[in-house]
Amino acid sequence: MPAVPRPRPDNEEGSVTRLPVGREAANMLLGEHLRQCREERRLTQTDLAHVIRASVSKISRLERGESPPKPRDVMDLARFMRLSPQDQRTIEGLLEQARTSARYQQFSDVTPTYLKRLIALEASAREIHAYENQVVPGLLQIREYARSLVSTARSDPWEIERTTEMRIWRQEILERLPPRPRLTALIDEGVLRRPRGGKEVMHRQLQHLLDKSDNDRINIRIVPFGAGAEVTPPYAITQLQFDGDGPSDLVYVEHINGANYITDPEEVDRYRRDLAQLQCCAADRKESRELICEAMGRYAA
Repeated sequence: MPAVPRPRPDNEEGSVTRLPVGREAANMLLGEHLRQCREERRLTQTDLAHVIRASVSKISRLERGESPPKPRDVMDLARFMRLSPQDQRTIEGLLEQARTSARYQQFSDVTPTYLKRLIALEASAREIHAYENQVVPGLLQIREYARSLVSTARSDPWEIERTTEMRIWRQEILERLPPRPRLTALIDEGVLRRPRGGKEVMHRQLQHLLDKSDNDRINIRIVPFGAGAEVTPPYAITQLQFDGDGPSDLVYVEHINGANYITDPEEVDRYRRDLAQLQCCAADRKESRELICEAMGRYAA
């Protein structure tokens, strides 16, 4: 996939990425891909402008990600350039990503800036590796479980519902057409024993984890009590991996009132090793399902 320019850490805050977020990131990726396909075929922007009866400046804005892409125009350009099925699937995926990111904008007033950035980056990732020691990872939460978590931080019913809805929309990246990321979720066993939302909600949440574990793109692993105590961090970690010509790999570490986006290669490697060690300590897929089923028994009606 064509690249968004790789982030260049500034001198004072080298761990924070400056990538664009949401629809802007998707538009830039799509525009770069179209430009690359055009140049590979030795076509000019004028050639493409004639296809959709547009100005050259419109094609230029489209390739720079500055103009919201119209799906019909983009697919007409794809057919004109006789793109391969793989390239067409990439374009369709980026159009879907832009559409989904645009829908997230309606939740901007209830979404912290640092979380908006994570949502945008998740949508562009090839692999997501997440470790959670307190709650089920956000990409795997059911609505009632998410609502119970949101309710601990917000009191206004309207804000609670909007924030919950945003969390559910965020999960679309796991269901959309390719390209979609693979997810490895390392979950501390204590999360299974903490009935957020009550026993009934927790039972449904654990059943949801079992259902998702049947997906070959979702690897759910439970870190049992006592396993990997030396390498288990006291905080959640998310590592995002991108295609080789995409953004640099990074690590997201969330705090109470913010988050760090770690892009320094040495630091990213350190967190990558920590996650790899955790995965080695975690139960395998079969054992993880057994641990989830065992926990479900405690919440059965």
